[in-house]
Amino acid sequence: MRLDQLTFSRFIAAIAVVIYHFGLEVYPFNLKELYPFFKQGNIAVSYFFLLSGFIMIIAYHQYKKVAFLAYIKNRFARIYPVYFLALLILLVFKLRYHNDGEFGDFFLNLVMIQSWFPGKALSFNFPAWSLGVEFFFYALFPLLFNRYYAQFSLKKLCFMVIPFFITSQLLFHWGMYSNWYQGYPSKSHELLFYFPPIHLSEFLIGNLAGLFFVKRWSTAKKNYDFLILSFVCLLPAILYYNIYFEFHNGLLALVFIPLIVCISMNEGILSKISAYKPLIFLGEISYGIYILQSPIFAWTKAILKDYNINNETTKFYISLLILVVIAALSYQFIEAPLRKIIKKISIQKIIKNELL
Repeated sequence: MRLDQLTFSRFIAAIAVVIYHFGLEVYPFNLKELYPFFKQGNIAVSYFFLLSGFIMIIAYHQYKKVAFLAYIKNRFARIYPVYFLALLILLVFKLRYHNDGEFGDFFLNLVMIQSWFPGKALSFNFPAWSLGVEFFFYALFPLLFNRYYAQFSLKKLCFMVIPFFITSQLLFHWGMYSNWYQGYPSKSHELLFYFPPIHLSEFLIGNLAGLFFVKRWSTAKKNYDFLILSFVCLLPAILYYNIYFEFHNGLLALVFIPLIVCISMNEGILSKISAYKPLIFLGEISYGIYILQSPIFAWTKAILKDYNINNETTKFYISLLILVVIAALSYQFIEAPLRKIIKKISIQKIIKNELL
């Protein structure tokens, strides 16, 4: 089951994160009407986690059992080639401009465990913390699917997942407002915001929504354009007027999950537009945009500075254009080809030959 209409939403989320990291001080994102919205652009990472949980069910719901090794190999093929490319580009940059490869932090990022160490989650390639979290989800998914999703009814799963999600939100906000929390930057902040188990409820809620979709809602397709636009308009309103809640831990699932489901069931004009091939391609390269943002912006800004180009707006838009182009080239010539090659490797045969 393919849901191409969801693909372009990943591009929008990835660009929102890039603006949050590098574009808040440039026009038009620095306007008082837009700044409060993009200042919270990190919520797009929560959207990625929720969407990941949803898509994993879509991809595997017809399986009776998920074979762990084959599954992990496919997940590795999906995310690691361009992840490794980003690390190499950034390593060369740090050696060139800082004379320091930060090899300890490089190693933590290399094996995707930086998020497990408060104080190191944002080390080296700082957006990569979320990939460490994502791989934690991937490692758990076969167990969740084989032991629970394939065996339990939706009702039982609701009684398991929803209380876990609510408890997670309560504990997260309790931590935010406790004397223990020391704000950003601190180890308490990194533990609360980047530690993988803290985000597990987002992936589980995405899984639950995916199960409801494939079992009950996938045939309820019609024009949901109005509902989609309503949720899209509701999101900035919530961000503008919120003063009490922190959305980094998936609280916006209350908006994102209905939005994801409505987009998946939609047969309206918005669905036809989002299925346009260039927009699907932008969605496909969104992962590259996300994971390559730090090294590409670092290199581009450094080179522009060498040429005395110091205007922040100019540097941002040149860097963004180069990022999109490199992400597209990476997808075409590195990410997609290596994914096919890795998927053809038979882990079972390798293990059998080693044993012999």
